Amino acid sequence: MIDTRTDIKDIALRSMEIMRDGTYDDFVEVVHPEAVNHESKDEPPGTRGRGPAAFYATALWLRNAFADLDFEIHAVVAEDDLVVVHNTMRGVQAGTFVGYKADATVDQAFPPTGRSFASTQTHWLRVRDGQVVEHWANRDDMGTARQLGWIPPSPAYLLRMARATRQARRDNGE
Repeated sequence: MIDTRTDIKDIALRSMEIMRDGTYDDFVEVVHPEAVNHESKDEPPGTRGRGPAAFYATALWLRNAFADLDFEIHAVVAEDDLVVVHNTMRGVQAGTFVGYKADATVDQAFPPTGRSFASTQTHWLRVRDGQVVEHWANRDDMGTARQLGWIPPSPAYLLRMARATRQARRDNGE
């Protein structure tokens, strides 16, 4: 049983590390079977369940879109069973990034730009009995979109977005 703030901070940081390059078994170790990711409402259908498989699906979704994914940690604060991680997420958009609507249908797809980004975030994680049981985040999505050239989009990029969105909808069975 985990009972110190340092331990829950370590678990929260480990959950960030495995998003970058962890295996499914790593997620089983760190994520509780009933854990919920409140951010999954904007993510692919496979991320919307509970537990390690859903969290691993989120990692795969990010890795498919962003090469060299990494998290620079600025601060970690813990109180009771809650840990807050302030960080900068970095990567290069090497694959199509697909955003989803609340009903799990494709909203928009952003084809790869090859550009890098660095966006600040805070991740809020509830840790119990040595595993993450809850996650939500605040992210600078507008800053990411500007750095990647999604906004303001060029006319040529708008055409690529439309094609990528149609393809993502087909891939999602829509």
